[in-house]
Amino acid sequence: MKRPDALGHLWHVALRVRDLAACERFYVELLGMTVEWRPDADNLYLTSGRDNLALHRADLDSTDAQTLDHIGFVLPTAAAVDAWHAYLQHHGVTIAQAPKTHRDGARSFYCRDPASNLVQLIYHPPLAARAASA
Repeated sequence: MKRPDALGHLWHVALRVRDLAACERFYVELLGMTVEWRPDADNLYLTSGRDNLALHRADLDSTDAQTLDHIGFVLPTAAAVDAWHAYLQHHGVTIAQAPKTHRDGARSFYCRDPASNLVQLIYHPPLAARAASA
């Protein structure tokens, strides 16, 4: 199977944080990011205008020290998400979550790299538009 077109920019990072409010203040008040989307009390999506930072409330009882939730590669179209999913699945990559379309029009899926890191391949309309003009 032929590999789909090149990946886009790595403009998306997601962090698990224990104190969501303190992290929101840091990134918004100190660094100047703006809230892009707050789907619920445990998740917050921020932008600097050129990238996307997701903050996910960490389980306070968890002994997992890893704070990186996942990395995300921006793709140019929703169809590219499906093409990459098929390609990686064909090559035996572990798929953690099948492609789905989100409420905000984004489309993505999650897979695992060989070290078990979670990797998201995502079509996110505002970021894809920015990538096309970059």
